Amino acid sequence: MAAQGGGDGGGAGRALPPHSPSGAVLQTVEMHTGGEPLRIIPRLEAAERAAAGLSLLSLRREVAATQDHVRRALMHEPRGHAGMYGAVVVRGGAAAEGAHLAAVFLHCAGYSAMCGHAVMALGRFALDYGLVPAPTRPETAVRLRCPCGPVTAFVPWDGHRSGNPVRFHSVPAFAAATDLAIDVPGRGKVVVDIGYGGTFYAFLSAEQLGLDVCSSKTRDLVSAASAVTEAVKKQFKLHHPESEDLAFLYGTILTDGKDAFSEEPTTNICVFADEQVDRSPTGSGVTARIALQYHKGLIQLDQTRTFRSSTTGSLFTGKAVKEAKFGNYNAVIVEVSGEAFYTGTATFTVEEEDPLKHGFFFK
Repeated sequence: MAAQGGGDGGGAGRALPPHSPSGAVLQTVEMHTGGEPLRIIPRLEAAERAAAGLSLLSLRREVAATQDHVRRALMHEPRGHAGMYGAVVVRGGAAAEGAHLAAVFLHCAGYSAMCGHAVMALGRFALDYGLVPAPTRPETAVRLRCPCGPVTAFVPWDGHRSGNPVRFHSVPAFAAATDLAIDVPGRGKVVVDIGYGGTFYAFLSAEQLGLDVCSSKTRDLVSAASAVTEAVKKQFKLHHPESEDLAFLYGTILTDGKDAFSEEPTTNICVFADEQVDRSPTGSGVTARIALQYHKGLIQLDQTRTFRSSTTGSLFTGKAVKEAKFGNYNAVIVEVSGEAFYTGTATFTVEEEDPLKHGFFFK
C-alpha cells in the first residue's frame, strides 16, 4: 500500500522518514492473542487487484509468487522478529466471497492455511474498523474466509467497540491418524497422533522425548518438536479431502499428555513452520486436539477444555459443538475461545539503497 510522505523536508514537519518514492509505505494494525503477535496489513493493493478473479488459495499462491518481499519485510528483522505472524486483509472479489473479509496468513517461513489466534484478533479488527455493516449487540458474527475454508468469529460488541473473549467456529476438524509409530533419528521411536484443525499437526507428549513441556528449556522442546515434524513428513503421507495445497504438516505440538477430560488446564507448546514457537495455546492446534480427543472418546460434545501455553501461560478454551462429515472423515466443528488485544499501529517505509530493505532472518 503506497502513500506519500509529507512535510517540507525539514525535521519536525515531516510526516514520514526519508524513503524510496517508488517503494511501498506499509501501514499495519498491531495485535496479540494470548501473547502471539498479529501484524495486520489492512490493505495491500497488489492483493486487492488479484483478488477479483482468484480463489483465496490461488491468491495465496499469487501473493507468495509476486509479493513475498512484503512478507519478508514485515515478518523478518529489523521490522519483525523470529516469532512474528501477520495477516493480509482481503475484501471483495472471489477470494472473500460470502465473507466480511478474507485473510492471507503470513509467518517467518511462508504462508499458512489457518490461524486461530489471528481469527480472534481479526474478528475484533473487523468490527472496530468498520468491515461489518450494522454490527449487533451484545455479540456480532464475523464471517471470515481462510485458505482452509470459511470460519465464523463471534465478537462482543457494545455499540462502540469490540471486546473479549472472542470465540470462533472452525472448519470441520478430524483425526488424520492415531497411534502412529514414527522413528525420529537420534531420538528413537515415538507414537504420535495427527489431527487437522484447518491445518495438520502431529501431537505427542513431551515425556516420550524425555522432556517436560512445563519445565524443559524452550530450545530443547523446539529441537525435539522439529525433529518429529521432519520425521513425520518423511514417513507419513497426508491427504486433504478438498485440496492437496492443504495436505502439509504445519508443525508438532508437544503436550503434557493429559488428553482425558478434566476441568484442569492441559499444557502444550506448538512449534510450527521453520522452528517458530507459538506464544499462545494455538487456536488451530486446540481445534485439532479437540478433534482427536473426540475421535478417541475422551470428551463429549459441549465439554469445554482449557489449554495453557507453556511459553506465556495464556489460556484458550475449546469444545466440540457438533459432528460433521468432511470427505471420508468423521469430523467435528470446534469452538475455540480466547482474548485478543490491540498493541498499536505502525507505518513502515523502505529506502531503496538499504541492502536489508526486505529483512533478514536467523534462528
